[in-house]
Amino acid sequence: MSKSNALENAILELIFKATTFADIAENDTTSPATSLYVTLHTADPGEAGTQATNETNYGSYDRVAVARSGSGWTVTGNTVTNAALVQFPQCTSGTATITHVGVGLGATAASATVLLYKGALSSSLSVSSGIQPQFAIGALQIQED
Repeated sequence: MSKSNALENAILELIFKATTFADIAENDTTSPATSLYVTLHTADPGEAGTQATNETNYGSYDRVAVARSGSGWTVTGNTVTNAALVQFPQCTSGTATITHVGVGLGATAASATVLLYKGALSSSLSVSSGIQPQFAIGALQIQED
């Protein structure tokens, strides 16, 4: 049994835009997280991994916060894409070969441990001093099916 398209869209709207999901995610007494955090990985974090699993650690690397709103994400059909440039800090030391990207949830970048989605890059990215990894608008695509 698979999810319906209506359920897929509602889940994407809930996760990426903090849109109320009737009877599932409403009337909470605490405020929902306002950002998702995009991470870079040097290997697949795996189905059971966290955002820290195989996360890169080049000099000046940090996770990138993306707003859980229409300014951060676009949901069309059963696909979500980044609505704005996702730009990581420029590498100041060390090297890394980035093979995967992740999207996770937490109150802050440091506490974001719940890995929601992960995927392989179409080709690996070698990062060294002066390189600034980034994803153009629409380059990150997540699909529910």
